Amino acid sequence: MADIHSSAAGPGDLRAALVDELRAQGKITTALVEASFRRVPRERFMPTGTDLAVAYGFDNSVVTKRDEHGVAISSVSAAYIQARMLEQAQLRPGMTVLEVGSGGLNAAYIAEIVGPQGRVVSVDIDPEVVDRAAGLLERNGYGSRVRVLVADAEHGVPGEGPFDAIIVTVGAWDVAPALLRQLKQDGVVVLPLVMNAVTRTIGFRRDADHLVSTSMEVAGFVPMQGDGSHPDRVFLLPDPNGRNVRLSFDSGVPAEMSRLDGVLATARTERWSGVTISNGVSFADLHLWFAWFLPGFCRIVADEGTELAAERRWFPFGVVREAGFAYLAVRPALDGEGVEFGARAYGPDGEVAAAAMVEQVQAWDRTGRHAEPTFGYWPTGSDHSGIPADAAVMAKTHGVISISWP
Repeated sequence: MADIHSSAAGPGDLRAALVDELRAQGKITTALVEASFRRVPRERFMPTGTDLAVAYGFDNSVVTKRDEHGVAISSVSAAYIQARMLEQAQLRPGMTVLEVGSGGLNAAYIAEIVGPQGRVVSVDIDPEVVDRAAGLLERNGYGSRVRVLVADAEHGVPGEGPFDAIIVTVGAWDVAPALLRQLKQDGVVVLPLVMNAVTRTIGFRRDADHLVSTSMEVAGFVPMQGDGSHPDRVFLLPDPNGRNVRLSFDSGVPAEMSRLDGVLATARTERWSGVTISNGVSFADLHLWFAWFLPGFCRIVADEGTELAAERRWFPFGVVREAGFAYLAVRPALDGEGVEFGARAYGPDGEVAAAAMVEQVQAWDRTGRHAEPTFGYWPTGSDHSGIPADAAVMAKTHGVISISWP
């Protein structure tokens, strides 16, 4: 494997090393996806001046555009998630594929996989992003193989389709009915689905009037723009020094949030779960469990200098109950080889909030820790009697999502 820190390593060496790593980590599993990654010059689709080591990093995403507030609104996704999503889409030569969210690079990978008999359409709501993607594809030999259009995917792509596969590369709060109408009866849609502020990239296959998941990957994406956007509601909790902790709710905002006024000036309490995990072991599904089974769940951003700032860097999850606020915390365990999960809390009902969070940590440990869930998407008008009896359901604008944890 090439040393990506060596100044002598060229794009070809770095490309080969990246593909080897993607295969070793199980992100590339088929010859078609491997061949596309070996063939497409990844560095040519990056912003000018991007270091080769960054372009060919396993998990480096590269921002290509920010809004007036400096927030990323377009980016080149990390190599591991691009590879994984292509595998999730189950692409084959000759397919017609829609990409939602343009950048150029991912569309080039798709074009390589579907080949000259296939068709690739890439859409984005931002004309500037579309112009950049189209130019990059043209300069790198893909201009005749990918059609790049300005469109709000919430309303579909008039005159195109039906599609064998749809790959969405922006965070989606819901599945647009217009896209489903353009998906073939046995088609696959892969999208980063936002579920109560936690995102999972899910591969779905159409099954009659609904979708059934075939795969899942942990990833984060810039949020969807246009009519499919779904901004969080944000509440500020000031601390005694005038700094703020921001609580973001995707949905299910608790009533009477004003009851939290001044809670950060109260004495902090804590409660511990007895649930431990070794260092270096992923517990990403705990976040997903919270999103589904912890009412009042929220994401947290704390200003530097607040008591929560250092702890919230890696565990930005909390819960609100009545006049109490609690957040996920850890303390050393397993003789220094791991941590124990718990909750720290503020406010008159802080102990209630902490107990609710700890209860769900323990429930995850019993039920969700060692199994991957499956999802269903049931559009409005579909037959909901097919939703599994043991599934939890989350309402969306155009349908409901079900989750079943073995």
